[in-house]
Amino acid sequence: MSITSLLFLSSGLFLGWSLGAQDASNVFGTAVASRMVRFKTAAFLCSIFLTLGAVLDGVGAAHTLGTLGSVNAIAGAFVTSFAAAFTVLMMTKLALPVSVSQAVVGSIIGWNLFTDSVTDVNSVVKIASTWVACPVLGALIGALVFAVFRKISKKVKFSLLHRDALLRFAMIVTGAFGSYALGANNMANVVGVFIPVVPFKDFSFFGTSITPVHQLFFIGSVAVAVGVYTYSYNVMMTVGKGILPLTPFASWVVVLSQSLVLFIFASEGLEHFLASHGLPTIPLVPVSSTQAVIGSVIGIGLYRGLAKNIEWNVLLRIMCGWIITPVITALVCFISLYVMKNVFDQTVFVPKTYVISREVLNELKKDGILQKGLEPMTGKSYATQKLLVNEAVRLIPDLKNATTRNILNYAEVIDVRITPEKIKELPSEIFSEKQIDDLESLAGRRFMHRWEIENTLAAMNPEWSLLPQSVLNKKKNKQITEQLQLVEGIFKWE
Repeated sequence: MSITSLLFLSSGLFLGWSLGAQDASNVFGTAVASRMVRFKTAAFLCSIFLTLGAVLDGVGAAHTLGTLGSVNAIAGAFVTSFAAAFTVLMMTKLALPVSVSQAVVGSIIGWNLFTDSVTDVNSVVKIASTWVACPVLGALIGALVFAVFRKISKKVKFSLLHRDALLRFAMIVTGAFGSYALGANNMANVVGVFIPVVPFKDFSFFGTSITPVHQLFFIGSVAVAVGVYTYSYNVMMTVGKGILPLTPFASWVVVLSQSLVLFIFASEGLEHFLASHGLPTIPLVPVSSTQAVIGSVIGIGLYRGLAKNIEWNVLLRIMCGWIITPVITALVCFISLYVMKNVFDQTVFVPKTYVISREVLNELKKDGILQKGLEPMTGKSYATQKLLVNEAVRLIPDLKNATTRNILNYAEVIDVRITPEKIKELPSEIFSEKQIDDLESLAGRRFMHRWEIENTLAAMNPEWSLLPQSVLNKKKNKQITEQLQLVEGIFKWE
C-alpha cells in the first residue's frame, strides 16, 4: 500500500474520530452526566464494544448508503469523508449532537452534484424521513419503557444500596449493547465510501482470512476509540444535562430506548420475523442514534410532566444543527472536490459511459420497465448520468424516479471479460463448484452490460437467479447479488 493511499485514508480516520467524539454521548452520555458511570469507564467500554460491532457486524451494513451514490476514486473518497468529518467537527466544537449519518448523506449528495450523477430521490426521502421518525419513536419508547419499569420498581423493593448497584450494572450492560449497535450500524458511514477503492489485501491470521473490508473497519474503529477518549466528554454533558436534568433511573431508560430504536431499524431478523407472520415490516435504513437519544429524553420529560423544565432553546439549537448539517456538508464536499481536482490535479471520480442500444431497449421492454419513448436515443452514448436522464425526461416528461434508476442500470457499460487466469481468483468459500464451472465455460466471453452477464449465468444455473423481491427472499438475494458484484469486480476489464 502506497504512502498516497494512506494519506487519502486519513480523512476516514478523521471521520472515525468525529464519530467517537459525537456519538459516544448517545450510549453513555446520560450515565456519565448522572454520575452513575465514570467517564473513563464509559470510554473504555464504548471503545471495546463499538470495535466488536464494527468488525463483526458492520460489514453487512456497508452498502446501506450505496443507493445514493458510489464514490469510485480514492481521492474522491478522501474528499467525501473529509467534508463529513469537518462538518461534524465544527458541530462538536459548538457542543451540538449531530449525526454522522446526516453528514455522510450530505457529502454523498455533494459528490453527486460535482460528478453530474443522479441522486436517488426516493432513498433521500426514506433516509430523511427517519430523521423525523427516529426522535418521535425514541420519545414513545422512552416514555413507555419508563412507565413500565417505574411500576415494576415500585412493586419490587430493593435497599438503596442494592438499587444503586443494580442500576449501575444495568447502565453498563445497556451501554455496552448500545456501543455494539453503534459500531455495527455507523461504521459503514465512517469508512463505507472507501470500500470500492480499499487499498488493502487479504491476509491470513491463525488460519482465518482477514478481508480488506474487515481491515478497513478495524482501523476505522480504532479512530473512533481515539475520538471517544479525547473529545466526547462535552457532548456527553450536553445530551445528559443540557436538555433536561435526569435521574439515574431515567438515564438508563434513555440508553435502553436508544438501543431499541437502533435495533428496530437495523435488525434483518426482526424484519424477517414480522414478514413471516404477515405483519407490516419496518424499513431498514440508517438512523441517527443522536436523534433517538434526544427523543427519548423528551419523551420521558413529557411523561413526567416536566415540559416546563425542558431546555427548549437547547433543543431548538440542536434541531437547527440537524437541518443545516447535510446542507453544509454537501457544500463543503462540492468545493473541496473542485479544489482537489483543479488545484491538486487528482482524479476524484472515474467517468462511466452509458449507452442506449437496441439491446438495452429490448431488455427494458422485456422486463416491463419501459415499453416505448426512448427510441430517438438509440445508439447514443452519454458521459454522465445527468446527460442521459435529461434527454430521457425531455422525451418522457412524466418519467418516474424508479424507472430512471433502472434505465441507468441497464445502460451502464461495465465491460466484463471472462479470462481463464482470473477464474483462479474466485474464492471457493463464496462460490459453489457448479458456479465456478459456469464461469469457466464462459472463458473468452465479453459482456458490455451488467444485465447481460446476469441473464447468461441465470440461464445456465438456478444458483445465479434472483428470487422474487420480498422480505423473505431478501437474505438469499443479497447473497446472490454479492456473488454477481464479486464476479464483476474480478473480471472487469481495466
